[in-house]
Amino acid sequence: MNMKSKFLILFLITMTVIYAGVELISFTAKSQNGNVILNWQTATETNLKNFVVERKSVDGNFFEIAVVEPRSDKNYQYIDQSAFKTLDAVYSYRLKIVDNDGSVSYSGVQSVYHNVSSVKRTWGSIKALFR
Repeated sequence: MNMKSKFLILFLITMTVIYAGVELISFTAKSQNGNVILNWQTATETNLKNFVVERKSVDGNFFEIAVVEPRSDKNYQYIDQSAFKTLDAVYSYRLKIVDNDGSVSYSGVQSVYHNVSSVKRTWGSIKALFR
C-alpha cells in the first residue's frame, strides 16, 4: 500500500462519525439553481428507521422539512425547493437520525449561503398566502 492510499484511508476514518446506528461519512449542503441540495453518505446503517431533514428557522429553532427512508446504496440526496423566502440567506440544516427502537441522534449542522432569484422569492410569497 503506497503512502497516498494510507493517507486516504486515514482521512476517511477520521471523517466518519457514528450517530446511533449510522456511520456518517459525509453530509454537505450547496446552493444550486435556486434550490439547496443536501447530500450525505453512510458507511453502515444498523437498526435505522429513517433520516429526518431539518432546517433552522429564522428564530433559531430546527423544524422538519422531509423524511428520507434508508437506501441500499447508502447515498442520499434531498433537494430543498422551499428555501426562497429571504434575500441572500444562510440556511442551516441537520439530519435527525431515527432508529427502529425510537432512539434519536443528530448530525452536525451544515450551513449554506443561498442566493435566490426574485422570481422564485415572489412565487414563494404567493404560495405562502394560500397555506
